[in-house]
Amino acid sequence: MKKTIVITGATGVLGNLAAKTFAERGDNIVLLDRDQVKLDSLTASLNLPSNRIHAQVIDLLDAQTLHDSAEAVHSKFGSIHALIHLVGGWVGGKTIPESSKEDFEFMLNQHAWTTFNLFQSFAPHIASAGWGRVIVVSQPVTVKPAARSAIYAAAKSAQESLALTLAEEYKDSGLTANIIHVKSIDIKGDAPREGTSPAEIVSAMLYLFSEDAGKVNGTRIPLYG
Repeated sequence: MKKTIVITGATGVLGNLAAKTFAERGDNIVLLDRDQVKLDSLTASLNLPSNRIHAQVIDLLDAQTLHDSAEAVHSKFGSIHALIHLVGGWVGGKTIPESSKEDFEFMLNQHAWTTFNLFQSFAPHIASAGWGRVIVVSQPVTVKPAARSAIYAAAKSAQESLALTLAEEYKDSGLTANIIHVKSIDIKGDAPREGTSPAEIVSAMLYLFSEDAGKVNGTRIPLYG
């Protein structure tokens, strides 16, 4: 069945590969990003007919605009089946006393508030479809925080809590929510032991989209050596 998949942070390396992979499967693709030039380039490279793609420059911290976007996407495609949230960022390298309030607020905005706004806007639509997948990518630092990573670990932990709670709240609707854990994303292919390649992450996403993964819900999936 053709599905409608929302991808945030779509113009990054991982988002780009996810968009191309799911487009090639025949799914409808919704691209949300902040960079108009890169978004236009990705949209052109997918070469999809207009009835299979929706691309929008958007600030995920703007709750009302995001709500309006979800309504527009649902109206265009009739249903929404998945959300792959890839917006990220890292601030760290300082002890807690050395860290600034501004850096902490930035991390909370990037990870916690974007996730909260997305879930509020899109989760009801995904649940109403009767089949849904929500995926975020995170790091095991949320389980075992490392020194000088407090504000990043705290923000990602908040994001993960939202995802795990969503899994519980919608577990009877056909919606699953899961977290893929990586230590780092190996974009250049020069850190095979420490990093996880974009292709490996997208392969895990494809598994979560399979019917075999229907009972995988509210889990942290370790994808690292």
